[in-house]
Amino acid sequence: MGKVSKYLIRAQAGIVAALFMGAESARANDWSNIAENITNSISQLPGMITGVSYLMGLLLGVLGVMKVKDHVENPGQTPLKDGAIRMASGGALFALPIVYESMQNTIGTTTTLIEPATLNAASFNVN
Repeated sequence: MGKVSKYLIRAQAGIVAALFMGAESARANDWSNIAENITNSISQLPGMITGVSYLMGLLLGVLGVMKVKDHVENPGQTPLKDGAIRMASGGALFALPIVYESMQNTIGTTTTLIEPATLNAASFNVN
């Protein structure tokens, strides 16, 4: 590489860096910005887990049915437990989003604090 090509590469890298930095470079990354970005990124995680859970549940269910079919065709070669385990795992993964939603509704997702019970009066009867 000649000197001219090194200077051109450096100039192109500088231009690309300036384009990507833009107006956002004025704002410094501190802990609050990092925490806000993490919170915004994690907010979509339950939807992704739901999609992956449904897909994997369906896949394991189909593979379980195929293993049961293999067992019916050749019982000595393929045990029945292989298909049953796959179908049970697929059903559990397929039910995971429903269980998660019911758990979330039971516990609650509101930000209001629950006040603890208070003791207003106590009486002791000693004979």
